[in-house]
Amino acid sequence: MAGRVTAVSSNAAYSFSKPNRAHVTLLAGLGVEGDVHAGETIRHQFRMTYEPDLPNLRQVHLMHEELFDELALEGHAVAAGQLGENITTRGVDLLGLPTGTLLHLGEQAVIEVTGLRNPCAKINDFRPGLLGEVFALDPVSGEFTFKSGIMAVVRRGGRVRPDDAVEAELPPGPHRPLERV
Repeated sequence: MAGRVTAVSSNAAYSFSKPNRAHVTLLAGLGVEGDVHAGETIRHQFRMTYEPDLPNLRQVHLMHEELFDELALEGHAVAAGQLGENITTRGVDLLGLPTGTLLHLGEQAVIEVTGLRNPCAKINDFRPGLLGEVFALDPVSGEFTFKSGIMAVVRRGGRVRPDDAVEAELPPGPHRPLERV
C-alpha cells in the first residue's frame, strides 16, 4: 500500500487546529518537534489530568485526506490541519491498517501505528454537526466507527514534507485491528 503526504502541521500551543508547515521533523520516541503533543508520556490535555505517567501512544496524529472529500459531500468544509492532525495523507487506507503497522514517511522517518483517534466534542465546536460525521454507531453490530484518523509513535526520526511517499509495512500476523488510544 503506497500513498503520499499531502500536508504537515504542528502547533506549539494547545489548540484544536494546527497550522500547515513546509515540513515537520519527527523525533524518535517523542513525536513532532515543537508540537505540544510531543513527549514520552501522554500529552493529551484532558488525559494528562488523570493519567500523566502513561506512555504517549499519540505522538503523531495522521488523517486521510479522503475524509475531507467525504465531509464536503455532507456540507462540511475541512482542510488539512484543521482537525488537529500532524500528517495528512492520500492513497493510504489508514483506518484499515492493523496495530503495529510501520509507516515509512519520506526518506528516513518511520512511525508505528498505535490506534485510532478518539474524536471529542471539540469537533462540534469547530464545525457544528461534524462529530456525527466522524463518529458513528453501526446499527447492525452496535460497534462505533471512528473516522477521525489514527495515532502513531516515532520509531525513526526524519523530516517529512508534503508530496513525500508513504509506504506501509504490515506487521506479522495475526493482525490486531485498531482500537482507540
